[in-house]
Amino acid sequence: MTEYPAYWAEQPSRFVAPAHESDPAKRALLVMTWFLTTLKQQYDHRADRRKGKPLNPVLGELFLGRFESTTHGTTQIISEQVCHHPPVTAYKLWNDDNGISLSGYHATKTHIAVMRSIHLMKVGHVVLHIDKYNEDHLITFPQVHLEGFLTPPPFPEFDDHKPAYIQSSSGYTTKIAFSGKGWLRGKRHSFFASLYPEGKESEPLYTADGQWTGTFTVEDVRLNKVVETYNATTSMDNLTPVSVAPLAEQDPMESRRLWSKFATAMYKRDINGASAEKNRIEVRQREMRKEEEEQGKTWETRYFSKAPVDPETEALCTKVGLRIEPEPFGGSWKFDTKKYKHAGRRKDDPFSDEKAIWG
Repeated sequence: MTEYPAYWAEQPSRFVAPAHESDPAKRALLVMTWFLTTLKQQYDHRADRRKGKPLNPVLGELFLGRFESTTHGTTQIISEQVCHHPPVTAYKLWNDDNGISLSGYHATKTHIAVMRSIHLMKVGHVVLHIDKYNEDHLITFPQVHLEGFLTPPPFPEFDDHKPAYIQSSSGYTTKIAFSGKGWLRGKRHSFFASLYPEGKESEPLYTADGQWTGTFTVEDVRLNKVVETYNATTSMDNLTPVSVAPLAEQDPMESRRLWSKFATAMYKRDINGASAEKNRIEVRQREMRKEEEEQGKTWETRYFSKAPVDPETEALCTKVGLRIEPEPFGGSWKFDTKKYKHAGRRKDDPFSDEKAIWG
């Protein structure tokens, strides 16, 4: 789960493209198309054979990596599990070569609709920031439910009653409405997106229409012209993989090192060994929480801090009707530059006494 934010930047050219567009409407268009091209990797479990049922991260678990591109520079990612009850993941991705960054956090609430589907509601938000224009693009999460339990295999679908929004501080709004296959018509994973000047939904500048797991087209409404056709399936072959430090050099709390023995056992189909390793990690976590309680301490996050939503982001949230969830759902989390500058191995890191190279 801590690795999921990496899907935002698997196409570096699209991630950095808005930073090089001088026209604010076209910047908003580039943000919209970039967002749409991330959906298949993030939500379609069949898109990536590495995926299965994700491991529940432990408190303080980290994922640190980077995307290297000869033409688009380096995009770095830091993801941290900042809360366990409820489970909250905070993350930051940034590309200093192009002056663009993404910050966000999310928690997930789950409920079951009897005999039909499992609903997964993401709480939180993401902000894409462009340095050159001091511009923010607030992104809300589509809400997911799993269909296909009566006619397997299960598959993800977005809630057709809850559109996703991208709200720009430059005055443009993107509304993305989703739909699925009905009894008589429609296709799975369909959507219709409309980009318009704030408050003028009936006057769209650009639209996008199709399937987020397949092919969709982007059209300039004013010119009645298709400006791009995107095929999500073929684009899977051109994704840039995230790079991480060698396992032995990773921090003990980094996901791939923390769960390495468990993963090795699973690959060998050693269920007993995997179960024992998973139990060891979970027992140690419970012991740590008990020790902290006895000492009157709380876990200190490595790279993120809980903070109120800044007025600019809160104003963007209000424009699209996004309510910042209160404390019971994890609060609001921000990347802490002071912590980042001073981060290193902590004395209370469990599992190993080896020195970490990150930070």
